[in-house]
Amino acid sequence: MANDKISVVGTNIAEKASMIWNVADMLRGPFKPHEYGLVILPMTVVKRFHDCLQPTWQNVQDTYEKVKKLAVIDGFLMNASGYQFYNTSKFTFDKLLADPDNIEANFRDYLSGFSSNVQDVLSKFDFDNIIKRLVESNTLYLTIKEFNSPKGYLGPDKISAVDCGYIFEDLVRRFSESFGEEAGAHFTSRDIIYLMTDLLLSDADLAKAGNVTVYDMTMGTSQMLSCMEERIHDLNSDIEVTCFGQEFNPSTFAIAKADMMIRGGDPNNMRFGDTLSDDQFKGYTFQYCISNPPFGIDWKREQKAVEKEASQGEMGRFSPGLPKISDGQQLFVLNGLSKLASNGKMAIIQNGSPLFSGDAESGPSEIRRYILENDWLDAIVQLSTDQFMNTGISTYIWVCSKDKPAHRAGKVQLIDASHCFEPRRKSIGTKRNDITDHCRSLIVQAYGEFRNDAIYGEKDGVYCWSKIFDTEDFGYYKITVERPERDEQGNPVMKKGKPVPDANLRDTENVPMKEDIRDYFEREVLPYAPDAWIDEKKTKVGYEIPMTRYFYEYQTPEPAEDILARITQLEADISASLQALFHKEL
Repeated sequence: MANDKISVVGTNIAEKASMIWNVADMLRGPFKPHEYGLVILPMTVVKRFHDCLQPTWQNVQDTYEKVKKLAVIDGFLMNASGYQFYNTSKFTFDKLLADPDNIEANFRDYLSGFSSNVQDVLSKFDFDNIIKRLVESNTLYLTIKEFNSPKGYLGPDKISAVDCGYIFEDLVRRFSESFGEEAGAHFTSRDIIYLMTDLLLSDADLAKAGNVTVYDMTMGTSQMLSCMEERIHDLNSDIEVTCFGQEFNPSTFAIAKADMMIRGGDPNNMRFGDTLSDDQFKGYTFQYCISNPPFGIDWKREQKAVEKEASQGEMGRFSPGLPKISDGQQLFVLNGLSKLASNGKMAIIQNGSPLFSGDAESGPSEIRRYILENDWLDAIVQLSTDQFMNTGISTYIWVCSKDKPAHRAGKVQLIDASHCFEPRRKSIGTKRNDITDHCRSLIVQAYGEFRNDAIYGEKDGVYCWSKIFDTEDFGYYKITVERPERDEQGNPVMKKGKPVPDANLRDTENVPMKEDIRDYFEREVLPYAPDAWIDEKKTKVGYEIPMTRYFYEYQTPEPAEDILARITQLEADISASLQALFHKEL
């Protein structure tokens, strides 16, 4: 597996998730396969809450009797439970199963005893309607019984908060797969997350205790946040880590909020809503941002709100420009940058289009220009294909920083890690490759050493390749080259003493920003079109980052005689096989 911790606990976590998912055996019939998760996910959350609260159940009961007539009781009951939530119901799972004839009424009483923050979690699962269906199909008692068996135990003495996060993650993946949904919308594998965390923290000064804030704008089940917290505490256990996240999918939001409550964080920092059209963190800034926003997804639903905010200029998040309506991932980049503190750093996953899509002064190009001219782009790491379970395309980690160290100022590091992976023994969807510990160490070393044209690893095996560029290397001037319209005698047509441009002969050229436009024009255009000129009013500025071009290596074609020899051998083999076949039939 991709991480030491995963390799130690991975089998147990997978087994526990499989045992929980096997509850689906009794759901067959009343629920279709793609609906199993509608039962299993909320029941897992409820059982985790139940098992966490069991040791302090009597203490909460006693405290409730003392304070139930007070106007404000949350603080007393949270202190009694030891968590940011509680349950005042007299029922436990054992007591529920002791009275099967009243299972529905008693279970609803049990659920209503939870604190309001748990009620918010359950409402996002639409759990009330699920209970009705379980009752109608006579499976509510059996489901509770199954979750109350030893294999369904989820107490913190056996399952740590980190391990429980793995279980939730695995269950969400199973649900997404059974639903025929793009599971990548909710699921980023740990090998990728740990690479992102290590890139963010590789140069962090965490020697002193203090508070670190981490934000995920598309948090899913909040596993990126929990991984960041884990990594920071590995470096300094005394540092307080405060996590913030926003999520638009109700069920994954519910899991994220539940996970935060169980880990002892502030559940109010987990907020529901569409990040693009309903920003829940206006005015907030964070030290770290880590995120895997959706890519290749249109933003038509958010268009009105996004365009309204873009019209506010620098008062909004989207003033630099807007991407194509068919792909909103650059909007998430802008949102993340707007949330970074002056010393903030972000790692965000993108596909290839933000590197080069859009012409000069188009929305995508202007967004790149905004990032580069502010010197916020620190590095881009190209991952291999087949890294995600829902897509086999190449993906990239953009590392942005608002406080680059002096030696990185004005520079951008590109790391081609497309060869830095190990094939999985068993694929998960389209995820066939893993970033192992060795791979991750190579990439993080390359990032940390910041060397140009440096290879890390073995070129004929697992390796990554680092190159360093000036920010201006990605800029260009798009010039418009005009040539005159000519009359029947071949003479230029003049108007007010100037040649009239021929629209049919008009052309454009991209001139590298580091090069003088006039020098380029005299070298590349005038020798072939002596009558040409530049319409300077039409000159535009563009930015693109063509990573493939920068790391392209010419491959010498196979000699023709070798190709001929292979073809001849193939023909001979086929001929021999056919002769053997016909001879056998005869």
